[in-house]
Amino acid sequence: MVSVKKQLISGITYTAIAKYSGIVISLVVTAILARLISPSDFGIIAIAMVIISFFGVFSDLGISPAIIQNKDLSKKELSDIFSFTLWIGIFISILFFLLSGLIAKYYDSKILRSICQLLSVNLLANTLNIVPNALLMKNKEFKFIAIRTLMIQFLAGIISVIAALNGAGLYALLINPIFSSITVSIVSYCKYPQKLKITLGFHSISKIFTFSFYQFWFNIVNFFSRNLDKLLIGKYMGMTPLGYYEKSYRLMMLPLQNITFVITPVMHPVLSQFQNDLKHLSWSYLRIVKLLAFVGMALSVFLCFSSREIVLIVFGPQWLKSVSVFQILSITVGMQIILSTSGSIFQAANNTKHMFISGCSSAVLMVSGILCGIFIFKTLEAVAWGISIAIFLTFIQAFFIMYKFTFKLSIIPFLKQFISPLILSAILILLFSILSLFVNNMNIIFSFILKGILFVTVSLLYIQYTHVYDIKKAIITLKEKYLSSKN
Repeated sequence: MVSVKKQLISGITYTAIAKYSGIVISLVVTAILARLISPSDFGIIAIAMVIISFFGVFSDLGISPAIIQNKDLSKKELSDIFSFTLWIGIFISILFFLLSGLIAKYYDSKILRSICQLLSVNLLANTLNIVPNALLMKNKEFKFIAIRTLMIQFLAGIISVIAALNGAGLYALLINPIFSSITVSIVSYCKYPQKLKITLGFHSISKIFTFSFYQFWFNIVNFFSRNLDKLLIGKYMGMTPLGYYEKSYRLMMLPLQNITFVITPVMHPVLSQFQNDLKHLSWSYLRIVKLLAFVGMALSVFLCFSSREIVLIVFGPQWLKSVSVFQILSITVGMQIILSTSGSIFQAANNTKHMFISGCSSAVLMVSGILCGIFIFKTLEAVAWGISIAIFLTFIQAFFIMYKFTFKLSIIPFLKQFISPLILSAILILLFSILSLFVNNMNIIFSFILKGILFVTVSLLYIQYTHVYDIKKAIITLKEKYLSSKN
């Protein structure tokens, strides 16, 4: 039997290859599109993607993680569940298509109607993918998933750029989501084909109902807590401010997605085997938290002090208004990197009930911060501060619930993992504050390179000489393995 460590390393390695290769593709495509398409057009697409994501929650119903968690589903039951999701998906897709006119009227944007109608294809494609993709994750076929993701992302990026260069305008922004969802669904279905039945398969659904029920309601709550800011900014502050905000938010999410989204897809399938051994599960999780705390908290400092350079280099000077929002949101990157893994642990512990409770608490905090920013202070910066404070409070309550009610263990070992990362962050803040006095008037690329060198050098030296991780030994080991393989 393959060890948990090997499964995690294998899964993370293949996922990382796809994700980190995807960073390059994503940054290049985004940099080109940001110079060809206006902030208001980005705002319109942001609204459409948020709304379709809401409908997508109802087509998924928390079924995908429930399939991963349940080890006893037969082929017949999987086909029944597939049929159920597909029929639901058809209904939701038609409903979204019909409601597109009302959505466009609410936001006073005629073009939003045709955009939503085109995106209704996504809902159908994504429901086709639910069961096959869950089986890929359940069977730990991370290499296949990585290759699939990378190839489709590369092709979608090329097509989007070609379309934008030929005057497609905001419609070029639709190519990636539509092309990706359809292609991913077809590839996944070919890998794990399912039989379509007339029945809704309620008997088979009942086997995963308890898990999926709380997962579904968590997804609903999490959706609103994560997307209400965009919905309200688009309605009450306008599409152009939403465009600036959306770019700041997306840029903040880029390191988050490409660090934790390498780990979290692997965590649930691998760690779910410890659902009856919570002590072992908690011990395994602490090792992950320690690594993420070092990476995330130091990265937050770097992003905060390099926000101007990053926005101008990636998007161009026309997006200068995004800098302050990105700087505020970047403070939360470290917390969000760790917080984003909590869902996988609740799932692996077979405790979506407490995940839902934690999600409700998070939603109250997040919505309160967003409403204060939009309706009391009425600035994008205020919204960013409201969200940042809410994330800090969410971090505290989520892990309190996890250790108190799921693990039934003391939270002290968890908190100890942050002592050394906080010291490293304090050192970086001091050094960046000093460096900023000398580089603020420099060329932005040169300034960014200097800050990057400082960030990497100080972080590696700290980790090496505080014996957090023996980097030198790891490099020597890799070198020896490389030389032995050549011989």
